[in-house]
This record gives sequence, structure tokens and C-alpha cells, in this order.
Amino acid sequence: MKSTSLSLIAGTVALAAVTGFAALTAPGDGGTTEAKAATRLPVERSSLLCPAPGLSDLAETTYTSFTPAGGSGGEAGTAELRQSTSTTADDATDKGGNKDKKDKAKADPGKPVVSLKEPGKPATADESGADTPALVGTATGRLAPGWTTQQTTTVEAGGARGLLGVSCTGPDTNFWFPAASTAKSREDYVHLTNPDDTAAVADIELYGPDGTLKSDVGEGITVPARSSVPVLISTLTSKVAEDVTVHVTTRTGRVGAVIRAADEEAGSDWLAASADPTGTLVLPGIPADATSVRLVAFAPGDDDADLTVKLLGKTGAISPAGHEDLHVKSRMTAGVDLKDITRGEAGSLLLTPTRGEKDTPVVAALRVVRGKGDAQEVAYIPATGPVGAQATAADNRAKGSTLSLTAPGATATVKVTASAGSGGGEQTVKTYTVKGGTTLAVTPPVPSGLKGGYALTVQTQSGGPVHAARMLALPQDGIQMFTVQTLPDDDGTVEVPAVEQDLSVLDD
Repeated sequence: MKSTSLSLIAGTVALAAVTGFAALTAPGDGGTTEAKAATRLPVERSSLLCPAPGLSDLAETTYTSFTPAGGSGGEAGTAELRQSTSTTADDATDKGGNKDKKDKAKADPGKPVVSLKEPGKPATADESGADTPALVGTATGRLAPGWTTQQTTTVEAGGARGLLGVSCTGPDTNFWFPAASTAKSREDYVHLTNPDDTAAVADIELYGPDGTLKSDVGEGITVPARSSVPVLISTLTSKVAEDVTVHVTTRTGRVGAVIRAADEEAGSDWLAASADPTGTLVLPGIPADATSVRLVAFAPGDDDADLTVKLLGKTGAISPAGHEDLHVKSRMTAGVDLKDITRGEAGSLLLTPTRGEKDTPVVAALRVVRGKGDAQEVAYIPATGPVGAQATAADNRAKGSTLSLTAPGATATVKVTASAGSGGGEQTVKTYTVKGGTTLAVTPPVPSGLKGGYALTVQTQSGGPVHAARMLALPQDGIQMFTVQTLPDDDGTVEVPAVEQDLSVLDD
């Protein structure tokens, strides 16, 4: 028998042993091949990247890391986040190629910033100041399925003032960010973090209301191994635009990408990537007391998009007066001010193709403001996928959380688990029914005897898809500081296909 045949047999037997699905039969023995249906198994490895939070010397950052209990019965594993090597903003536009420039901060790879020990109980860590670098992390074994980390930063004063929250992201090669800006009142940075041991090369494209904002500076940005690079968007183009869509792709490698958006009047927060382009979008979690809501959408394909805009509230759907429809031209960013659309009732935005129109893929995000005048505070809500099997918001406090659950189609039931606290307490579980076409905004359950922070895990039990978001509000000196994180499926499981044995391919 040829050596290649032996290798194929070994590989087939190993795959059968791993999956447990294949029934082996030799060719010509008259046996039959049996293969079970594909199944979903817990992932065995997860990666997360947290952007550099350092905005000012007044920045106080909390990391909350969590893996839901019951996701896997596998080996113990680890879940740790360590410092990356962060470069300065000036180095970023130099494409990482100037070896003479010094890094802003060097990592200490020997000590994790935050380390999770067990599922079902969050671990926290605190950092202060402007020099805190980005974090790069990996979880393995039973800590990998559903591993989630939130980075929450409070800046009480200055141009970066605000409560900035972001769910640390997994690495990828393609990101869309509507609702960025190059306006003079804004200072928006794209943070690129490379988790790997080799350099990544990224491109940043900008699209305004009239199409592409041309720039050569955004091409070929080198992100060194296990490093983070912030890029000031306004340095990539000479054009000033209130609404800009940012597209991040990689030529080589992969990165985590997120935008830190700062406004002179309304403070700052993180803008996470929109869900992948699709014809129907849900943007959940608009707070009841929002004083301004701006919708920004972009159609990346060759066709224009015509969308119907609806607010899903407590009792059903309403169409915002004067903004029932939105026309989005191909490769042009469309922005519309929906003002105080919620009028005292929390809700979620639903974008669907206008009746009779083509189902054209789009991306979208909301810029949401609470308060007025000097007491304004801003947050961003990107379009997001459904909760699916499970999703988690890692950082919650004894007070200040609001959970929004939206069922754009059929009525659904979800289970919400409040984990044990990072410093003590017992988990609490509550079930909610969300009527079709509505948004249910609730104060989520709090663990009994809570000490420290805790996590909220949402699981779909029955009915149609549910989209969710969690608002964390931490008022400071009369300012209603807040941040909103969406809760898409955590991809804690992966579908393993059935294996069908056919040894006839080994015949000479």
C-alpha cells in the first residue's frame, strides 16, 4: 500500500475518533456506511482583543472577564488577557515602518492583566491613566465557549469625558463602521490590534455622503505582531463630513477593530462594528430618555437601498413622522436625525426593505444622546445579529443596568441569568416573554448577596429571534453617563459535520 494511502487511513480514523460520527467499513465487505447528522460542540479556543483605553490621565478602566457556566465539560483550560505593545497615533500614519520611533508602552508578557479561573464567576481588574495599552487574550478548554470581556472606562472631565464601554472583539479581516465622522467637533480614532506573532497589514476606506473620501494614507497600515495602532480618521482625508462610514480590511493577517469617537459637546464612547451587510437590520436598546437619535446607514454594493424605518416600542411598531423611509445610495453614507424618537419609551430600530423593493445589503449604526447642553452624553448602537443560543454582557453593577429585548418577528421567550458576583453572591435566573414586534426594556435580575460586578447571559428558549442590548448608566456630577453594548450570539459552539467513510478512495 502506498504511503499516501496510509496517511489517508490514519487521518480518517483520527477524524472518526474526534467526532464520533463515522462507522468504518472496508471496501467490498458488503457493509454499509452510517453517518449521524451534524451536531454542535463547544469551541475549544477563543481569542479577544481590547483596545487601548488610555484617553487621559483621569481615565479609570475596569475589565470584566466571564465565561458562562455549563458550556463545556472539557479540560480546565485558561482565559487570560495580557498587554500588547501600543504605538503612538503618529506612528500609525507612518504605517508602522519607522523603526527609529519608540513605542508608547511596552508589554510585560509575563503577567496577565486579568485571568479567569472558573466558568460562572467573573474576574475583574482595574487600570488607571493614559498609558494603559491594548490587551490580547486567549481562552482554552472549558473557559473558551462564550468567553466575553468588557472594557469600561470612566473619564470625569476633559475632551474625552464620558463612560466608554466596549465588548472586546475577536480578530477578523473585515469591519464596517457607520456613524463615524471627520467633523471639526469630532475626534475619532480607529484602533487596530493584532493578536498574532506576525505583522498584519490593514487598509482603511472612508465613505461620506457623496461617496469615497479618497486617501492614500489609509492604505497598507502595518500593525506589528501583538501590537495595537490607533489611527485618527481626520488625518486620512481632507474632506470634512458629519457622517462617515469606515471600512477596515486586512491584506495579510487579522486584527480587532473598534472606533473611539469623541465629541466636543457630547463626550465620547466606543463605536463597535455593525453586523455584516444584510437587507434587514435591528438596532436594539435606544434608552427611553434619549434626547437625540441619529441613524447612519451605508449600502456597500452596486445597488441603492430603500428602507422602511420603524421603532419597535413597548406595545408595537411606529413609523417616525417624516422619516418613514430612507433612501441609501450605493457606496454613499446616508444620515438622518430622528431627534427624540422614543418620546419616553425605550425602543429599538428596525430597518427593512421598502415593500416591492430589492433586498439590498446595508450596514447601520445609531448615535444616541442623553441630556442637554453641558450635561450631554453620547453612546453608539450598531446593527447587531440575534442573541441566538446565547449572548453575554460581562460588566454589570448593583445599579444602572437596563436590558432591552426585541422580537422583530414572532413572540419569543428568553432566559436571563445573572451570574455570581466577582466578589461574592449567588446567581439568579429569570425568564421573559417578548411579544412579536415589540421591545421589552427591563431592570435585569441582580445576584443575591452581590459583591463586585456580575455578568448577564441571555439565552433564547423558544419562538422567533431576539435581538438584545444592555445599557450601563453611571451618573457623574449631574451628567447621565451611559454606554450601550449589543448582545449578538457569542459563537460558543461550532457545527461539526457528519463524517461519511469511503475507503474505496484508497484503492490503487
